[in-house]
Amino acid sequence: MSQKSTERLRDYLAQLPPQSQALLMRELERAVERGDDVAIANLVLEQLRKIVRGVEQDEQIQPRSDDPARLLFRPLEPFLAETNFPTRPGQLRRASLLPIWQWLAREGAPEAAREFETALAAASESGPMEIAARKFQLAAAEAIIKVAGPTQDDRQRALSRVGPPSVVEDLLPIGLVLQAREALETLGSRLPSQIRVFSDSQIASAMEALKLPSLQTPQLLPFALSLIAQRLAAPWQIIRLAIKMAASDDELRVAATPYGIAVTIALHDLSFVAACLRTDIKRGHFDYVGEQLKTLHDGVRGLRTELDLRNDSTWGRQLTSVRADTSNALQSEIDSVPGRVRRILRQRADKDIAAGAKIDASEVEDAAALIDFVAVCRTYASELAINEVTLRTFSDLQHYVEQSTEGLVQSLRGGDARVRAFRQQQVKAAIRFCEVLFGHDYASLMNRAAENAVTGERKSSRAG
Repeated sequence: MSQKSTERLRDYLAQLPPQSQALLMRELERAVERGDDVAIANLVLEQLRKIVRGVEQDEQIQPRSDDPARLLFRPLEPFLAETNFPTRPGQLRRASLLPIWQWLAREGAPEAAREFETALAAASESGPMEIAARKFQLAAAEAIIKVAGPTQDDRQRALSRVGPPSVVEDLLPIGLVLQAREALETLGSRLPSQIRVFSDSQIASAMEALKLPSLQTPQLLPFALSLIAQRLAAPWQIIRLAIKMAASDDELRVAATPYGIAVTIALHDLSFVAACLRTDIKRGHFDYVGEQLKTLHDGVRGLRTELDLRNDSTWGRQLTSVRADTSNALQSEIDSVPGRVRRILRQRADKDIAAGAKIDASEVEDAAALIDFVAVCRTYASELAINEVTLRTFSDLQHYVEQSTEGLVQSLRGGDARVRAFRQQQVKAAIRFCEVLFGHDYASLMNRAAENAVTGERKSSRAG
C-alpha cells in the first residue's frame, strides 16, 4: 500500500471511537491467530496500535501475536478498557498490563517468566504456544492472588512495588480471570456469537451456561456478565438476567441478588456512550451520533420500562444523570444550528458584498452535518428530554431554508454582475441544506430553478 493510502487509512482509524478501535483490534488479532487475511489484518493492526499507543507514523512497533505479555494476558482481551474513562465491575485497564508483566518478570514469578520466554523461543517456529501460555497464566495467577490476597504479610508494601493505585486495583481481578480462564472460555463457547433479542429462551440458555461455581463469585460474576453483554445487540438488555433472577422488576429486590451488578454494568456503559457523544459533539464529529443516540435512547427507555427505579436511589440518580448530561449536550448544539445556517444564507445588499467574496465549502458541509444532526435527534428526542427544542429548531430550519432558497434564486435574476458569483455560492449552499431537510427531489427542483434564473438573466442581457 502506498504511503498516501496508509495515511488515509490511519486518519480513518483515528476518527473511530475508542470502543470501536478496541473491538476492531481484538477481532483482527483473532483473525491473525487463525491465519485469516493475515496481510490485510496486520496492516490495519499496525496502524491501530500506533494510534492507541500514540506512536508516530514512521516508528515501528513489534507485532504482538508472539509477544510474551500479549500471550499471557490474552484471556483478558474481552474485558480491557482502552480509555481513561472510569472502569466498572467486569472491566480492566489495558494500561495496567505492562506494569503487572514487569512485576511478574521482576519478582512476582521470575522463574516462570523466564521458562515461558524460553518455551516461546523454542516454539516460535514449531507451532502452537498454548501449553506454555496456559502454564504461565496459572503461575502468574497464583503469584498475583498471593500478593493481593488478604493473608499477605506487609500487603501494602508488596502491592506498592507492583504499580500505582489504578494498577493495584486491577491486580486481583486480573489474577482471578487468568485462574478462571477455562470457565470463561466455556461460557463463551456456549453463547451465540450475537444475540439480537435477549428473550426468555436466550435468558434461560445464558443462565444455564452460567452454572459454573467458579463464575458465581462476586469477583468473577461481573466478568461473566460482561462476556454475555458483549454478545447482545442491545447490551442494556443484560439487566433482564438480574430481573429474572430476582423474579421481580423492583429495584430493591433486584439489587439484593448477586446479579444486580448487571444493572450497574448497563448504567455504566450508557454513561460511557453519553461521554463519547459529548466528546464527539464538542469536536464536531457527527459520523457516529446516530448510532450513539439510538444506543442511549433504547437503553434509557429499556431501563425505565423494565425496572421499577426510584428517583432518589443510586440507580435512579445515575439514569437521571445520563439523560440530563445527554440532553444538555444536545440542546446546546441544537440551539447553535440556526445561527450558523443564517450566517451562510443571509441575503445582503450588493454594496455589502466585497469583490471576490467567497463562502467556505467546509463551513457549508459542517452546517449540513449539523442540520442532519438535528434531524437525527428528532427520532430520539422524547426519551432524551429534548423533544421541544428539537421539534422547534427543525421546524424553524425548514421554514428559514425554504424561504431563503426561494429568495436567493430570485436574486440571481438581477442585481450587480460583480456579486453574482457570491450569490450563486449562497444558492448552492441553500440547495445543499434543502437536500438534507427536504430530500433529493426538492433539492433537484430548486437547482433547476437556479439554473433557469441564471439562463433567463443571460438571455435578457443579450436581448437588451
